[in-house]
Amino acid sequence: MVVRTDGKGIGFGHIRDEFALPAHFPAPVLAEAEHAVERTHGHRMDATDLPLVTIDPPGAKDLDQAMAVERRKNGFRVHYAIADLGAFITPGGEIDREVRRRGQTLYLPDGNVPLHPTVLSEGAASLLPDQICPAALWTLDCDADGELEQAHVRRALVRSQARFDYDTVQAAFAAGAAHPSLVELPNIGRLRRELAVERGAVELQLPDQEVEPDEDGGWRLTLRPRTEVDAWNAEISLLTGMAAAKLMLDAGVGVLRTLPDPESGAVKWLRRSARSLGISWPKSTGAAELLAGLDPDRPEALALFMDATRLLRGAGYTVFDGHPPEVATHAGIAAPYAHVTAPLRRLVDRFATEICLALADGEAVPDWVRAALPELPQLMAGSDALASKVDKACLDQVEAWVLGNRVGQEFDAIVLRSEGNTAEVFMTDPPVIAKCAAADLPEGDTIRVRLVTADAGSRKVMFEPA
Repeated sequence: MVVRTDGKGIGFGHIRDEFALPAHFPAPVLAEAEHAVERTHGHRMDATDLPLVTIDPPGAKDLDQAMAVERRKNGFRVHYAIADLGAFITPGGEIDREVRRRGQTLYLPDGNVPLHPTVLSEGAASLLPDQICPAALWTLDCDADGELEQAHVRRALVRSQARFDYDTVQAAFAAGAAHPSLVELPNIGRLRRELAVERGAVELQLPDQEVEPDEDGGWRLTLRPRTEVDAWNAEISLLTGMAAAKLMLDAGVGVLRTLPDPESGAVKWLRRSARSLGISWPKSTGAAELLAGLDPDRPEALALFMDATRLLRGAGYTVFDGHPPEVATHAGIAAPYAHVTAPLRRLVDRFATEICLALADGEAVPDWVRAALPELPQLMAGSDALASKVDKACLDQVEAWVLGNRVGQEFDAIVLRSEGNTAEVFMTDPPVIAKCAAADLPEGDTIRVRLVTADAGSRKVMFEPA
């Protein structure tokens, strides 16, 4: 297929074709989904009076989580509702088989490839405002320091009161007008982040490269910095995942998101990088504490964050049933952790949630869940790899489109990583991360580069030192 060099008037259909992404759901899957919407949800706790709200990217319809945070006498209580797909999916049925093939929702700039039929993921199962929905409702009690004291999960009916996006919530906090259910979020969010750094959790404060349509029918790149609300919201999700992991480890059955500790060579490499970037790293300071204290607006910090991605390579899923797993922790979080908060868009969360619901209710884990455990790591590894390739292809494509008519021009760029005869450089206008053909460029330095290649057909962009 010939790809236009400017990207105007076209979408990402060629990338969908290249990776054989499904364009629709089979008719039996859609029929089962329509029937599932009409189901009653059995006996559940009525929690529709909880003042839950959602925080998601603008325009999102697949709303997995809703929260309400309140102050207790000696700490905090977090109510965290997670969409309950178990209310709609028949084990071994048409939907179940199809979502195992898909693994997760894939997000492309011109629309997603959903894990579940949208009548569920963007409709009846989504925690949309003013809609009564089945949910797995977590109640998480933390002390005054933010440490988890007690956690419980049960099936419930909930109703979200409002839908927010990150920037709207950030602006509301700045104006002193936060929703009552979120007033305590900064307090517990900051405490949880402090505890994470103390544990040795690694957070890389890298901005998000995003693609959005422009006014001329083409596409543009934007850079979205990570806000405080992003971080606080993430800490609530991490808190829930850690509570779920403990519940499963205590019972001897479950599925965890795991990452082995980095090899000593990776940390030594990072220390060498910090030294070459002029970043002071005392021997008594751990990597997590150092990274948390860096200013993400500084070029040397961006370069070190990129180098620190070496510490987070090799994540996967570990299942166990009867015997404790060899690796039970996620090194990036510095604690045991499970994925349970995004079941509308990630397959494994539904199974982990079903295990937690059964254990919390004192019941046996369903046989169909236990039978599925051995295949989950491979299914998720395959879908994670595909999602990574699709994300990269879309970004590479837009970078080539945006720069297509600027070959020969010069730009200021930050050297993020330099290895062998090439370096990875970052420009802010337009926000592009690309290769630069040069050896031994100083990481963290701002240099002048010249664009030598921007090929939309091959999705290749290359710079050279000016």
